[in-house]
Amino acid sequence: MPTKDGPGPLPEPVSAHSPSTSSSKRIFIALIVTLTLLAKCTWTWYGFDRGSIDGVCSQVSELIPERNYELWESLSNTYSTDSFKLKAVNWLSGAIQVPTESYEDFGPVGTDPRWERFQAFHDYLLEAFPLVHAKLELTKVNTYGLIFVWKGSDKALKPLLLAAHQDVVPVDSTTIDQWTHPPFSGYFDGETIWGRGSNDDKNGLMGIMSAIETMLENGHKPARTVVLAFGFDEECGGHHGAKTLAVELEGMFGMYGYAMLVDEGCTYGDKFGRVIATPGIAEKGYLDVRVEVNTPGGHSILPPPHTSIGILADLLVKIEANPFKAHLARGSPMYKAAQCLAAYSPGLPEHLRKDILLSEYSDKALRAAEKQLFTSAMFKALVGTTQAIDIVQGGVKVKALPEQAWAAINHRISTESSVDETKSHDTNLLKPLANAFNLSYVAFGATITDPTAPAYGNLNLSEAFGKKPLEPAPFTPIDGAAPYELLSGTIKATFNSHRGIGGSDTIIVSPGVTSGNTDSKHYWNLTPHIFRYGHVRAAEGELHGAGMHTVNEAIPADNFVEIIRFFTTLILNADESTLL
Repeated sequence: MPTKDGPGPLPEPVSAHSPSTSSSKRIFIALIVTLTLLAKCTWTWYGFDRGSIDGVCSQVSELIPERNYELWESLSNTYSTDSFKLKAVNWLSGAIQVPTESYEDFGPVGTDPRWERFQAFHDYLLEAFPLVHAKLELTKVNTYGLIFVWKGSDKALKPLLLAAHQDVVPVDSTTIDQWTHPPFSGYFDGETIWGRGSNDDKNGLMGIMSAIETMLENGHKPARTVVLAFGFDEECGGHHGAKTLAVELEGMFGMYGYAMLVDEGCTYGDKFGRVIATPGIAEKGYLDVRVEVNTPGGHSILPPPHTSIGILADLLVKIEANPFKAHLARGSPMYKAAQCLAAYSPGLPEHLRKDILLSEYSDKALRAAEKQLFTSAMFKALVGTTQAIDIVQGGVKVKALPEQAWAAINHRISTESSVDETKSHDTNLLKPLANAFNLSYVAFGATITDPTAPAYGNLNLSEAFGKKPLEPAPFTPIDGAAPYELLSGTIKATFNSHRGIGGSDTIIVSPGVTSGNTDSKHYWNLTPHIFRYGHVRAAEGELHGAGMHTVNEAIPADNFVEIIRFFTTLILNADESTLL
Protein backbone atom coordinates (compact mmCIF):
# COMPACT_ATOMS: atom_id res chain seq x y z
CA MET A 1 0.00 0.00 0.00
CA PRO A 2 1.14 3.58 -0.56
CA THR A 3 2.45 5.44 2.47
CA LYS A 4 0.33 8.32 3.66
CA ASP A 5 2.75 10.85 2.20
CA GLY A 6 3.80 8.87 -0.87
CA PRO A 7 2.53 9.95 -4.27
CA GLY A 8 0.14 7.76 -6.17
CA PRO A 9 0.59 6.86 -9.83
CA LEU A 10 1.38 9.81 -12.02
CA PRO A 11 0.11 10.38 -15.57
CA GLU A 12 1.63 8.82 -18.65
CA PRO A 13 4.95 10.49 -19.57
CA VAL A 14 5.66 12.32 -22.78
CA SER A 15 8.95 12.28 -24.63
CA ALA A 16 10.26 14.34 -27.51
CA HIS A 17 12.53 13.92 -30.50
CA SER A 18 13.44 15.89 -33.56
CA PRO A 19 16.21 14.91 -35.98
CA SER A 20 19.58 16.55 -35.56
CA THR A 21 20.54 18.83 -38.40
CA SER A 22 23.37 20.98 -39.66
CA SER A 23 23.36 24.61 -38.59
CA SER A 24 22.62 25.69 -42.17
CA LYS A 25 19.22 23.99 -41.99
CA ARG A 26 18.39 25.05 -38.44
CA ILE A 27 15.97 27.88 -39.25
CA PHE A 28 14.01 25.79 -41.74
CA ILE A 29 13.79 22.80 -39.40
CA ALA A 30 12.73 25.03 -36.50
CA LEU A 31 9.78 26.19 -38.56
CA ILE A 32 8.83 22.65 -39.50
CA VAL A 33 9.15 21.48 -35.89
CA THR A 34 7.01 24.34 -34.66
CA LEU A 35 4.26 23.54 -37.16
CA THR A 36 4.49 19.85 -36.35
CA LEU A 37 4.18 20.45 -32.63
CA LEU A 38 1.20 22.72 -33.10
CA ALA A 39 -0.44 20.18 -35.39
CA LYS A 40 0.22 17.02 -33.39
CA CYS A 41 0.26 18.12 -29.74
CA THR A 42 -2.41 19.52 -27.51
CA TRP A 43 -0.59 21.50 -24.84
CA THR A 44 -3.03 20.84 -22.00
CA TRP A 45 -0.33 19.55 -19.67
CA TYR A 46 -2.33 19.80 -16.48
CA GLY A 47 -4.85 17.36 -17.93
CA PHE A 48 -2.13 15.34 -19.70
CA ASP A 49 -4.21 15.25 -22.88
CA ARG A 50 -1.56 15.62 -25.55
CA GLY A 51 0.29 13.85 -28.23
CA SER A 52 3.75 12.32 -28.09
CA ILE A 53 7.07 14.12 -28.50
CA ASP A 54 9.56 11.32 -29.07
CA GLY A 55 13.19 11.22 -28.02
CA VAL A 56 13.57 13.87 -25.31
CA CYS A 57 14.54 12.40 -21.94
CA SER A 58 13.59 8.85 -22.91
CA GLN A 59 12.71 6.57 -20.01
CA VAL A 60 13.15 2.88 -19.26
CA SER A 61 10.69 0.64 -17.47
CA GLU A 62 10.99 -0.19 -13.81
CA LEU A 63 13.55 -2.97 -13.41
CA ILE A 64 12.52 -5.77 -11.06
CA PRO A 65 14.88 -8.70 -10.46
CA GLU A 66 13.81 -11.87 -12.24
CA ARG A 67 16.17 -14.64 -11.22
CA ASN A 68 16.23 -13.24 -7.69
CA TYR A 69 12.57 -12.22 -7.69
CA GLU A 70 11.54 -14.40 -4.73
CA LEU A 71 14.29 -12.93 -2.56
CA TRP A 72 13.51 -9.39 -3.72
CA GLU A 73 9.80 -9.81 -3.00
CA SER A 74 10.50 -11.34 0.40
CA LEU A 75 12.87 -8.53 1.35
CA SER A 76 10.42 -5.94 0.03
CA ASN A 77 7.83 -7.31 2.43
CA THR A 78 10.36 -7.34 5.26
CA TYR A 79 11.34 -3.73 4.64
CA SER A 80 7.68 -2.71 4.92
CA THR A 81 7.35 -3.96 8.51
CA ASP A 82 7.56 -1.82 11.62
CA SER A 83 10.05 -4.24 13.16
CA PHE A 84 12.55 -3.76 10.34
CA LYS A 85 12.03 0.00 10.42
CA LEU A 86 13.02 0.01 14.09
CA LYS A 87 16.04 -2.17 13.29
CA ALA A 88 17.10 0.27 10.57
CA VAL A 89 16.64 3.23 12.92
CA ASN A 90 18.90 1.59 15.48
CA TRP A 91 21.59 0.93 12.87
CA LEU A 92 21.74 4.55 11.69
CA SER A 93 21.20 6.07 15.14
CA GLY A 94 24.13 4.10 16.51
CA ALA A 95 26.38 5.27 13.67
CA ILE A 96 25.48 8.90 14.32
CA GLN A 97 26.38 8.48 18.00
CA VAL A 98 30.02 7.80 17.03
CA PRO A 99 31.45 11.24 16.14
CA THR A 100 33.66 11.10 13.05
CA GLU A 101 34.33 14.76 12.26
CA SER A 102 37.19 15.48 9.89
CA TYR A 103 39.14 18.74 9.78
CA GLU A 104 41.24 20.44 7.15
CA ASP A 105 44.24 20.65 9.49
CA PHE A 106 44.48 16.94 10.26
CA GLY A 107 48.04 15.70 9.89
CA PRO A 108 48.98 12.39 8.24
CA VAL A 109 47.47 9.19 9.61
CA GLY A 110 49.74 7.82 12.29
CA THR A 111 50.99 11.24 13.36
CA ASP A 112 47.74 12.97 14.27
CA PRO A 113 45.84 11.24 17.11
CA ARG A 114 42.54 12.79 16.04
CA TRP A 115 42.21 10.13 13.34
CA GLU A 116 41.81 7.52 16.06
CA ARG A 117 38.11 8.36 16.43
CA PHE A 118 37.53 6.31 13.29
CA GLN A 119 38.60 3.13 15.07
CA ALA A 120 35.58 3.53 17.33
CA PHE A 121 33.41 3.71 14.23
CA HIS A 122 35.02 0.54 12.84
CA ASP A 123 34.26 -1.17 16.14
CA TYR A 124 30.64 -0.11 15.83
CA LEU A 125 30.38 -1.45 12.26
CA LEU A 126 31.79 -4.81 13.40
CA GLU A 127 29.21 -5.01 16.18
CA ALA A 128 26.29 -3.89 13.99
CA PHE A 129 27.06 -6.03 10.93
CA PRO A 130 28.63 -9.32 12.00
CA LEU A 131 27.70 -11.21 8.82
CA VAL A 132 29.23 -8.56 6.54
CA HIS A 133 32.49 -8.88 8.44
CA ALA A 134 32.31 -12.70 8.47
CA LYS A 135 31.39 -13.24 4.81
CA LEU A 136 33.10 -10.37 2.98
CA GLU A 137 36.84 -9.82 2.62
CA LEU A 138 37.94 -6.64 4.41
CA THR A 139 41.02 -4.63 3.47
CA LYS A 140 42.02 -1.56 5.46
CA VAL A 141 43.90 1.11 3.54
CA ASN A 142 45.91 3.82 5.29
CA THR A 143 44.52 2.39 8.55
CA TYR A 144 40.99 3.80 8.32
CA GLY A 145 39.93 3.36 4.69
CA LEU A 146 37.67 0.32 4.25
CA ILE A 147 37.26 -1.97 1.24
CA PHE A 148 34.82 -4.86 1.53
CA VAL A 149 34.70 -7.45 -1.27
CA TRP A 150 31.64 -9.67 -1.62
CA LYS A 151 32.93 -12.26 -4.05
CA GLY A 152 30.60 -13.36 -6.82
CA SER A 153 30.47 -16.77 -8.44
CA ASP A 154 31.01 -15.48 -12.00
CA LYS A 155 34.52 -14.04 -12.34
CA ALA A 156 33.79 -12.89 -15.90
CA LEU A 157 31.46 -10.18 -14.57
CA LYS A 158 33.02 -6.85 -13.64
CA PRO A 159 32.28 -5.86 -10.04
CA LEU A 160 29.67 -3.37 -8.92
CA LEU A 161 31.38 -0.65 -6.86
CA LEU A 162 29.46 1.17 -4.11
CA ALA A 163 31.12 4.09 -2.34
CA ALA A 164 30.40 6.19 0.74
CA HIS A 165 32.38 8.03 3.40
CA GLN A 166 32.69 7.61 7.14
CA ASP A 167 33.46 11.20 8.10
CA VAL A 168 31.09 14.09 8.73
CA VAL A 169 31.49 17.85 8.68
CA PRO A 170 32.34 19.36 12.06
CA VAL A 171 29.61 20.85 14.23
CA ASP A 172 30.05 24.56 14.92
CA SER A 173 30.23 24.84 18.71
CA THR A 174 28.51 28.23 18.59
CA THR A 175 25.38 26.70 17.02
CA ILE A 176 24.86 23.65 19.24
CA ASP A 177 22.03 25.35 21.13
CA GLN A 178 20.22 25.78 17.80
CA TRP A 179 19.88 22.01 17.31
CA THR A 180 16.49 20.56 18.13
CA HIS A 181 18.30 17.47 19.40
CA PRO A 182 22.05 17.17 20.16
CA PRO A 183 24.04 16.67 16.94
CA PHE A 184 25.50 13.29 17.93
CA SER A 185 22.48 11.92 19.78
CA GLY A 186 20.99 9.94 16.89
CA TYR A 187 17.66 10.82 18.44
CA PHE A 188 14.56 9.19 16.95
CA ASP A 189 11.27 10.98 17.56
CA GLY A 190 9.08 8.29 16.01
CA GLU A 191 9.38 9.67 12.48
CA THR A 192 12.79 11.30 12.04
CA ILE A 193 16.38 10.36 12.90
CA TRP A 194 18.36 13.43 14.00
CA GLY A 195 22.08 14.07 13.96
CA ARG A 196 25.23 14.83 12.04
CA GLY A 197 25.74 12.33 9.25
CA SER A 198 22.08 11.34 8.93
CA ASN A 199 22.06 12.91 5.45
CA ASP A 200 25.79 13.05 4.66
CA ASP A 201 26.88 10.32 4.34
CA LYS A 202 26.22 7.79 7.06
CA ASN A 203 22.78 7.24 5.57
CA GLY A 204 24.50 5.99 2.41
CA LEU A 205 27.14 3.92 4.15
CA MET A 206 24.69 2.38 6.60
CA GLY A 207 22.17 1.84 3.81
CA ILE A 208 24.72 -0.23 1.90
CA MET A 209 25.79 -2.22 4.96
CA SER A 210 22.20 -2.75 6.14
CA ALA A 211 21.15 -4.05 2.72
CA ILE A 212 24.01 -6.53 2.50
CA GLU A 213 23.64 -7.71 6.11
CA THR A 214 19.96 -8.41 5.46
CA MET A 215 20.68 -10.19 2.18
CA LEU A 216 23.26 -12.34 3.94
CA GLU A 217 20.74 -13.18 6.63
CA ASN A 218 18.57 -14.52 3.82
CA GLY A 219 21.36 -16.60 2.34
CA HIS A 220 22.05 -14.61 -0.83
CA LYS A 221 25.21 -15.43 -2.76
CA PRO A 222 25.92 -13.03 -5.63
CA ALA A 223 27.01 -13.95 -9.12
CA ARG A 224 28.55 -10.49 -9.66
CA THR A 225 31.19 -9.36 -7.17
CA VAL A 226 30.20 -6.33 -5.10
CA VAL A 227 32.92 -4.01 -3.79
CA LEU A 228 32.38 -1.42 -1.07
CA ALA A 229 34.77 1.54 -0.68
CA PHE A 230 34.44 3.77 2.38
CA GLY A 231 36.74 6.78 2.64
CA PHE A 232 37.25 8.73 5.84
CA ASP A 233 38.08 12.32 4.87
CA GLU A 234 35.74 13.11 1.99
CA GLU A 235 34.74 16.37 3.65
CA CYS A 236 38.39 17.47 3.40
CA GLY A 237 39.02 16.29 -0.15
CA GLY A 238 39.63 12.57 0.34
CA HIS A 239 43.42 12.83 0.06
CA HIS A 240 44.08 10.51 3.02
CA GLY A 241 41.12 8.22 2.32
CA ALA A 242 39.63 7.82 -1.16
CA LYS A 243 42.86 8.77 -2.91
CA THR A 244 44.63 5.85 -1.28
CA LEU A 245 41.61 3.59 -1.72
CA ALA A 246 41.66 4.29 -5.47
CA VAL A 247 45.16 2.83 -5.81
CA GLU A 248 44.14 -0.33 -3.95
CA LEU A 249 40.89 -0.67 -5.91
CA GLU A 250 42.71 -0.37 -9.23
CA GLY A 251 45.21 -2.93 -8.07
CA MET A 252 42.39 -5.36 -7.24
CA PHE A 253 40.49 -5.31 -10.54
CA GLY A 254 42.49 -3.09 -12.88
CA MET A 255 41.93 0.18 -14.70
CA TYR A 256 38.30 0.41 -15.83
CA GLY A 257 37.83 -2.91 -14.10
CA TYR A 258 34.46 -2.09 -12.55
CA ALA A 259 31.07 -2.27 -14.28
CA MET A 260 29.71 0.88 -12.62
CA LEU A 261 30.13 3.01 -9.51
CA VAL A 262 27.43 4.58 -7.35
CA ASP A 263 28.57 7.19 -4.85
CA GLU A 264 26.68 9.80 -2.83
CA GLY A 265 25.26 12.75 -4.71
CA CYS A 266 21.98 13.97 -6.15
CA THR A 267 18.52 13.11 -4.84
CA TYR A 268 14.91 12.81 -5.94
CA GLY A 269 11.91 15.01 -5.28
CA ASP A 270 9.07 17.02 -6.76
CA LYS A 271 10.01 19.36 -9.59
CA PHE A 272 7.17 21.40 -11.09
CA GLY A 273 4.60 18.80 -10.19
CA ARG A 274 6.54 15.71 -11.16
CA VAL A 275 8.70 13.41 -9.04
CA ILE A 276 12.14 13.38 -10.66
CA ALA A 277 15.36 11.62 -9.68
CA THR A 278 18.58 13.26 -10.90
CA PRO A 279 21.61 10.96 -10.69
CA GLY A 280 24.74 13.02 -11.21
CA ILE A 281 26.40 12.12 -14.50
CA ALA A 282 28.87 15.01 -14.23
CA GLU A 283 30.70 16.83 -11.47
CA LYS A 284 31.93 20.39 -11.45
CA GLY A 285 35.62 21.21 -11.14
CA TYR A 286 37.21 22.89 -8.15
CA LEU A 287 39.71 25.71 -7.63
CA ASP A 288 40.61 27.77 -4.56
CA VAL A 289 42.37 31.04 -5.44
CA ARG A 290 44.45 33.07 -3.00
CA VAL A 291 44.52 36.81 -3.80
CA GLU A 292 47.40 38.42 -1.90
CA VAL A 293 48.46 42.08 -1.75
CA ASN A 294 51.77 43.21 -0.28
CA THR A 295 52.63 46.87 0.32
CA PRO A 296 55.13 48.80 2.50
CA GLY A 297 54.33 48.99 6.19
CA GLY A 298 54.81 51.84 8.59
CA HIS A 299 53.04 53.87 11.25
CA SER A 300 49.37 54.71 10.78
CA ILE A 301 50.01 58.39 11.48
CA LEU A 302 51.30 58.65 7.89
CA PRO A 303 48.89 56.48 5.90
CA PRO A 304 49.09 56.09 2.13
CA PRO A 305 45.97 56.68 0.02
CA HIS A 306 45.38 52.91 -0.02
CA THR A 307 46.63 50.27 2.40
CA SER A 308 46.98 46.66 1.35
CA ILE A 309 43.58 46.01 2.94
CA GLY A 310 41.99 48.85 1.00
CA ILE A 311 43.52 47.63 -2.25
CA LEU A 312 42.37 44.08 -1.55
CA ALA A 313 38.87 45.40 -0.87
CA ASP A 314 38.75 47.01 -4.31
CA LEU A 315 39.98 43.79 -5.91
CA LEU A 316 37.27 41.77 -4.18
CA VAL A 317 34.57 44.24 -5.18
CA LYS A 318 35.79 43.92 -8.76
CA ILE A 319 35.56 40.14 -8.57
CA GLU A 320 32.04 40.11 -7.15
CA ALA A 321 30.86 42.71 -9.67
CA ASN A 322 32.05 40.52 -12.55
CA PRO A 323 30.84 36.95 -12.05
CA PHE A 324 31.47 34.31 -14.67
CA LYS A 325 29.05 34.39 -17.57
CA ALA A 326 26.89 31.27 -17.59
CA HIS A 327 25.36 29.84 -20.75
CA LEU A 328 23.21 26.78 -21.26
CA ALA A 329 24.90 24.59 -23.88
CA ARG A 330 23.12 22.04 -26.02
CA GLY A 331 24.02 18.52 -25.03
CA SER A 332 25.31 19.52 -21.59
CA PRO A 333 23.96 17.62 -18.56
CA MET A 334 21.93 20.60 -17.36
CA TYR A 335 20.50 21.12 -20.84
CA LYS A 336 19.36 17.49 -20.80
CA ALA A 337 17.89 18.07 -17.33
CA ALA A 338 15.94 21.05 -18.68
CA GLN A 339 14.62 18.90 -21.53
CA CYS A 340 13.36 16.36 -18.98
CA LEU A 341 11.48 19.11 -17.16
CA ALA A 342 9.93 20.21 -20.45
CA ALA A 343 8.92 16.67 -21.34
CA TYR A 344 7.45 15.56 -18.03
CA SER A 345 6.76 18.35 -15.50
CA PRO A 346 3.17 19.61 -15.73
CA GLY A 347 3.85 22.65 -13.55
CA LEU A 348 6.56 24.09 -15.80
CA PRO A 349 5.43 27.43 -17.29
CA GLU A 350 4.10 26.78 -20.77
CA HIS A 351 6.21 29.41 -22.54
CA LEU A 352 9.35 27.95 -20.92
CA ARG A 353 8.42 24.45 -21.99
CA LYS A 354 8.02 25.51 -25.60
CA ASP A 355 11.32 27.42 -25.59
CA ILE A 356 13.18 24.40 -24.19
CA LEU A 357 11.70 22.03 -26.76
CA LEU A 358 12.46 24.41 -29.64
CA SER A 359 15.91 25.32 -28.33
CA GLU A 360 17.53 22.28 -29.89
CA TYR A 361 17.05 23.97 -33.27
CA SER A 362 16.68 27.66 -32.44
CA ASP A 363 19.35 29.84 -30.86
CA LYS A 364 16.71 32.40 -30.04
CA ALA A 365 14.66 29.81 -28.16
CA LEU A 366 17.79 28.57 -26.39
CA ARG A 367 18.63 32.05 -25.10
CA ALA A 368 14.99 32.61 -24.10
CA ALA A 369 14.94 29.31 -22.18
CA GLU A 370 18.27 30.15 -20.58
CA LYS A 371 16.99 33.53 -19.39
CA GLN A 372 13.96 31.95 -17.77
CA LEU A 373 15.82 29.01 -16.24
CA PHE A 374 18.48 31.30 -14.80
CA THR A 375 15.88 33.08 -12.66
CA SER A 376 16.50 30.04 -10.45
CA ALA A 377 19.79 30.78 -8.69
CA MET A 378 20.21 27.05 -8.08
CA PHE A 379 19.87 26.12 -11.75
CA LYS A 380 22.21 28.91 -12.86
CA ALA A 381 24.82 27.86 -10.28
CA LEU A 382 24.73 24.28 -11.57
CA VAL A 383 25.33 25.51 -15.13
CA GLY A 384 28.07 28.09 -14.68
CA THR A 385 31.32 28.57 -12.82
CA THR A 386 30.68 30.06 -9.40
CA GLN A 387 32.81 32.17 -7.09
CA ALA A 388 32.57 32.68 -3.35
CA ILE A 389 34.89 34.90 -1.30
CA ASP A 390 35.10 32.84 1.87
CA ILE A 391 38.17 34.02 3.81
CA VAL A 392 39.74 37.47 4.31
CA GLN A 393 42.76 38.25 6.47
CA GLY A 394 45.04 41.26 6.86
CA GLY A 395 46.83 43.44 9.38
CA VAL A 396 48.29 42.65 12.78
CA LYS A 397 47.67 45.76 14.89
CA VAL A 398 45.85 49.05 14.94
CA LYS A 399 48.37 51.88 14.34
CA ALA A 400 50.51 49.60 12.14
CA LEU A 401 49.99 49.71 8.40
CA PRO A 402 49.15 46.24 7.07
CA GLU A 403 52.01 44.89 5.01
CA GLN A 404 49.94 41.98 3.73
CA ALA A 405 46.28 41.23 3.11
CA TRP A 406 44.82 38.20 1.42
CA ALA A 407 41.56 36.50 0.60
CA ALA A 408 40.54 33.02 -0.56
CA ILE A 409 38.00 32.53 -3.34
CA ASN A 410 36.30 29.19 -3.95
CA HIS A 411 35.38 28.34 -7.54
CA ARG A 412 33.16 25.45 -8.63
CA ILE A 413 33.98 25.10 -12.30
CA SER A 414 31.27 24.58 -14.92
CA THR A 415 31.15 21.18 -16.59
CA GLU A 416 31.64 23.11 -19.85
CA SER A 417 34.76 24.98 -18.66
CA SER A 418 38.22 24.19 -17.28
CA VAL A 419 40.75 25.11 -14.60
CA ASP A 420 42.80 27.14 -17.10
CA GLU A 421 39.76 29.11 -18.25
CA THR A 422 38.91 29.92 -14.64
CA LYS A 423 42.43 31.07 -13.86
CA SER A 424 42.50 33.20 -17.00
CA HIS A 425 39.25 34.91 -16.04
CA ASP A 426 40.57 35.90 -12.60
CA THR A 427 43.95 36.95 -13.98
CA ASN A 428 42.57 39.22 -16.70
CA LEU A 429 39.88 40.68 -14.46
CA LEU A 430 42.37 42.08 -11.94
CA LYS A 431 45.04 43.31 -14.37
CA PRO A 432 43.58 46.85 -14.75
CA LEU A 433 43.49 47.32 -10.98
CA ALA A 434 47.05 46.04 -10.61
CA ASN A 435 48.12 48.75 -13.05
CA ALA A 436 45.97 51.40 -11.35
CA PHE A 437 47.54 50.70 -7.95
CA ASN A 438 51.05 50.32 -9.43
CA LEU A 439 51.43 46.72 -8.30
CA SER A 440 53.73 44.17 -9.86
CA TYR A 441 51.53 41.25 -10.79
CA VAL A 442 52.17 37.50 -10.75
CA ALA A 443 49.30 35.09 -11.41
CA PHE A 444 49.68 31.35 -10.94
CA GLY A 445 53.43 31.56 -11.45
CA ALA A 446 53.29 33.72 -14.58
CA THR A 447 54.61 37.30 -14.51
CA ILE A 448 51.90 39.58 -15.86
CA THR A 449 53.51 43.03 -15.54
CA ASP A 450 57.02 44.23 -16.37
CA PRO A 451 59.17 42.87 -13.53
CA THR A 452 61.80 45.62 -14.00
CA ALA A 453 59.36 48.53 -13.60
CA PRO A 454 59.25 50.21 -10.17
CA ALA A 455 56.11 49.29 -8.22
CA TYR A 456 54.44 50.35 -4.99
CA GLY A 457 53.72 46.73 -4.00
CA ASN A 458 52.79 43.43 -5.51
CA LEU A 459 49.72 41.36 -6.28
CA ASN A 460 49.91 37.58 -6.38
CA LEU A 461 47.28 35.04 -7.43
CA SER A 462 47.94 31.43 -6.53
CA GLU A 463 46.29 28.12 -5.75
CA ALA A 464 45.21 28.50 -2.12
CA PHE A 465 46.21 26.18 0.72
CA GLY A 466 48.41 24.09 -1.57
CA LYS A 467 45.29 22.36 -2.96
CA LYS A 468 45.61 21.07 -6.48
CA PRO A 469 42.72 22.21 -8.67
CA LEU A 470 40.31 19.68 -10.10
CA GLU A 471 39.07 19.64 -13.67
CA PRO A 472 35.37 18.94 -14.27
CA ALA A 473 34.70 15.21 -14.33
CA PRO A 474 34.29 13.28 -17.57
CA PHE A 475 30.62 12.85 -18.52
CA THR A 476 29.09 9.50 -17.70
CA PRO A 477 27.51 7.91 -20.81
CA ILE A 478 23.70 7.84 -20.70
CA ASP A 479 22.19 7.50 -24.20
CA GLY A 480 21.68 3.78 -24.66
CA ALA A 481 24.23 3.01 -21.92
CA ALA A 482 23.35 -0.15 -19.99
CA PRO A 483 24.61 1.07 -16.57
CA TYR A 484 22.47 4.23 -16.76
CA GLU A 485 19.44 2.22 -17.81
CA LEU A 486 20.04 -0.28 -15.01
CA LEU A 487 20.27 2.53 -12.45
CA SER A 488 17.17 4.23 -13.87
CA GLY A 489 15.12 1.04 -13.75
CA THR A 490 16.34 0.36 -10.22
CA ILE A 491 15.30 3.82 -9.03
CA LYS A 492 11.81 3.27 -10.46
CA ALA A 493 11.43 -0.21 -8.98
CA THR A 494 12.59 1.04 -5.58
CA PHE A 495 10.23 4.02 -5.63
CA ASN A 496 7.27 1.85 -6.59
CA SER A 497 8.00 -1.01 -4.24
CA HIS A 498 8.36 1.31 -1.28
CA ARG A 499 4.90 2.78 -1.96
CA GLY A 500 3.15 -0.37 -3.06
CA ILE A 501 2.47 1.02 -6.54
CA GLY A 502 3.43 0.06 -10.06
CA GLY A 503 4.31 1.56 -13.42
CA SER A 504 7.28 3.17 -15.08
CA ASP A 505 6.07 6.77 -15.03
CA THR A 506 5.56 7.27 -11.31
CA ILE A 507 9.07 8.74 -11.06
CA ILE A 508 11.13 10.19 -13.91
CA VAL A 509 14.92 9.80 -14.10
CA SER A 510 16.86 12.78 -15.43
CA PRO A 511 20.59 13.48 -15.78
CA GLY A 512 21.96 15.72 -13.03
CA VAL A 513 25.11 17.57 -12.01
CA THR A 514 26.74 17.65 -8.60
CA SER A 515 28.13 21.06 -7.72
CA GLY A 516 30.18 19.67 -4.85
CA ASN A 517 32.87 17.04 -5.28
CA THR A 518 32.49 13.55 -3.90
CA ASP A 519 35.09 10.85 -3.32
CA SER A 520 34.34 9.69 -6.87
CA LYS A 521 36.78 12.33 -8.15
CA HIS A 522 39.54 9.90 -7.17
CA TYR A 523 37.89 6.97 -8.98
CA TRP A 524 37.87 8.15 -12.61
CA ASN A 525 40.30 5.37 -13.60
CA LEU A 526 38.02 2.63 -12.25
CA THR A 527 35.04 2.95 -14.59
CA PRO A 528 33.54 5.47 -17.04
CA HIS A 529 30.11 4.72 -15.53
CA ILE A 530 30.12 6.87 -12.39
CA PHE A 531 26.83 7.92 -10.84
CA ARG A 532 26.56 10.35 -7.96
CA TYR A 533 23.21 9.49 -6.46
CA GLY A 534 21.75 8.84 -3.05
CA HIS A 535 18.13 7.73 -2.98
CA VAL A 536 17.29 10.58 -0.62
CA ARG A 537 13.95 12.35 -0.73
CA ALA A 538 14.58 16.10 -0.93
CA ALA A 539 12.02 18.83 -0.42
CA GLU A 540 11.03 20.91 -3.46
CA GLY A 541 13.71 23.47 -4.26
CA GLU A 542 16.41 21.62 -2.30
CA LEU A 543 19.41 19.82 -3.74
CA HIS A 544 19.99 17.66 -0.67
CA GLY A 545 18.28 16.29 2.39
CA ALA A 546 17.45 18.37 5.45
CA GLY A 547 20.22 20.09 7.40
CA MET A 548 23.17 18.90 5.34
CA HIS A 549 26.31 20.72 6.57
CA THR A 550 24.27 22.85 8.98
CA VAL A 551 22.11 22.62 12.09
CA ASN A 552 19.32 20.07 12.51
CA GLU A 553 20.59 17.53 10.02
CA ALA A 554 17.94 14.82 9.93
CA ILE A 555 16.33 12.14 7.78
CA PRO A 556 12.88 10.54 7.95
CA ALA A 557 13.19 6.93 9.10
CA ASP A 558 10.90 5.92 6.23
CA ASN A 559 13.38 7.41 3.75
CA PHE A 560 16.30 5.55 5.32
CA VAL A 561 14.42 2.27 4.89
CA GLU A 562 13.86 3.23 1.25
CA ILE A 563 17.63 3.75 0.86
CA ILE A 564 18.19 0.20 2.11
CA ARG A 565 15.59 -1.01 -0.38
CA PHE A 566 17.39 0.90 -3.16
CA PHE A 567 20.77 -0.74 -2.55
CA THR A 568 19.15 -4.16 -2.26
CA THR A 569 17.41 -3.72 -5.62
CA LEU A 570 20.55 -2.30 -7.25
CA ILE A 571 22.70 -5.23 -6.14
CA LEU A 572 20.16 -7.81 -7.31
CA ASN A 573 19.59 -6.07 -10.65
CA ALA A 574 23.33 -5.74 -11.28
CA ASP A 575 23.67 -9.41 -10.41
CA GLU A 576 21.36 -10.33 -13.30
CA SER A 577 22.56 -7.70 -15.78
CA THR A 578 24.44 -8.44 -18.96
CA LEU A 579 26.96 -5.75 -18.00
CA LEU A 580 30.47 -7.15 -18.34
